[in-house]
Amino acid sequence: MTAPHALPAPHASPLDLGGRTALVTGAAGGIGRACVLRLAAAGAKVRAVDRDAAGLEALAGHGRGLAGTVEPHVLDLTDLDAAEVAAAGTDVLVNNAGLQLVRPIEEFPPEVFHTVLTVMLEAPFRLIRGALPHMYGQGWGRIVNVSSVHGLRASAYKSAYVAAKHGLEGLSKTTALEGAPHGVTSNCVNPAYVRTPLVEKQLADQAQAHGIPAERVLSEVLLQDSAVKRLIEPEEVAEAVAYLCGPQASFVTGASLVLDGGWTAH
Repeated sequence: MTAPHALPAPHASPLDLGGRTALVTGAAGGIGRACVLRLAAAGAKVRAVDRDAAGLEALAGHGRGLAGTVEPHVLDLTDLDAAEVAAAGTDVLVNNAGLQLVRPIEEFPPEVFHTVLTVMLEAPFRLIRGALPHMYGQGWGRIVNVSSVHGLRASAYKSAYVAAKHGLEGLSKTTALEGAPHGVTSNCVNPAYVRTPLVEKQLADQAQAHGIPAERVLSEVLLQDSAVKRLIEPEEVAEAVAYLCGPQASFVTGASLVLDGGWTAH
């Protein structure tokens, strides 16, 4: 006998973004590239935003033959007005672009701190601001902010990055509260260290900051707090982004989806 108020049997629905327009920042490599290809494979028309024109051209070549399309859009996110304009008319927004510098606070260049906060916090605000009118008008939208375990935990020598990611968490939650009545969800994805050029470039800086050889940085610094002793792959992060855009995640908003190999379980 079927129990009263029984729910229908769950079933998996493939992600279908046919007819949707997505925008991904930091699209030329790493997590951004993986997200562009994943969303295009689901049928979306993806605006791939980056300042790296050559990287975007290569990405567009890899996107040929997918169900959707990849449209390169060369843009420096420090041009905040242009960023807001670029987001108009998007159904899915993935704020991913980032940069990193590892220095003690007393040695951290103020101009770099300003640039990191501009690209990683103020630009996402302007992109969200540009995207919401269209999303609200149609009663549907998906905003995914690629945060980090550093949006939830701090590490030494990363004052700008940690500050930006903590701020992005708050912006995402506020967007979720405002967007819910309009059918718009906003969430963060929080990976630990990902196998990307951004992480690979950290090794020398981390070695200098911690006073250890570069070959020891991966095991003794980057993976020290992770129970799973490996880097996460960009495609794994892209799958988490795709999940938050799908119908199964329509009730998920204001959340932080943690992919940290057990880091925050401590």
